[in-house]
Amino acid sequence: MVIGAPLDLGQGRRGVDMGPSAIRAADLNARLRSLGYEVEDAGNVAVAIPEMQPYGNRRAKYLKEVAETCKRVARQVTAVMRRGFAPLVLGGDHSIAVGTVAGVSKFFQKRGKRIGLIWIDAHADMNTPQTSPSGNIHGMPLACCVGLGPRELTNIEGYAPLVRPENVALVGVRDVDVLEKPHVRHSGVRAFTMRHIDERGLRTVMEEAIQIASEDTAGFHVSLDMDFIDPTDAPGVGTPIRGGGTYREAHLAMEMLSDAGRMTSMEVVEVNPILDEENRTARLAVELAMSALGKRIL
Repeated sequence: MVIGAPLDLGQGRRGVDMGPSAIRAADLNARLRSLGYEVEDAGNVAVAIPEMQPYGNRRAKYLKEVAETCKRVARQVTAVMRRGFAPLVLGGDHSIAVGTVAGVSKFFQKRGKRIGLIWIDAHADMNTPQTSPSGNIHGMPLACCVGLGPRELTNIEGYAPLVRPENVALVGVRDVDVLEKPHVRHSGVRAFTMRHIDERGLRTVMEEAIQIASEDTAGFHVSLDMDFIDPTDAPGVGTPIRGGGTYREAHLAMEMLSDAGRMTSMEVVEVNPILDEENRTARLAVELAMSALGKRIL
């Protein structure tokens, strides 16, 4: 089930709200059907726009509006999973992940199970309002998922954490704020930086990430921020950072996730068509979703 979440309140550069449309325009649904999937598109959840309200607390901008959107995403994700569908959520900025993870977590929590989480991103996304230099919530969602941050997001389903830190793997990180680093180091989340990938290879890193997210869980959610990939291949993102994963490394990561047979759900976020070149980043997002869902070279 494809769900759009065109939220851009979590970050400071406009355009990411058009990400779901750009990904759909790159033939996402038709290409998923070509893999043999039954595909339904639920459209987009309702989101507020910045012009409609002030940003409020400068340390957590648009917190109320972001939390309301995440609640809507969570409800829809849980509902489609009850129908037997696997949700594929299209961002919008990365703050929507709190909603997606909450929905998946709630579905399994009601069945006495917990989930793992593989977070693939150039950034740690583990700021809190007290540490964030910008107050942008798209730098906080992973922290919220493991119980750090404003209650409006950490307790979005009435309990915290949504995912146990020991079942979370952060892959590809290369840009971490100074005050954010202790959260990453001491949270229990296992972080694999680009140095780990350089020294040990992506295959080894992904094998460990899958093991971490699979241990005593019903499976794992995959949260893919397109800025994990180097800007030479994915220019249309809001916060590009040089030195990212290559085109082939990104596909290998997705193929290994598919091979593991443990993925419960997925989201692809931070595609910004305003900053893109002829929809290259959105097309790559579709390719990577295809690899994660079973497409192979042979």
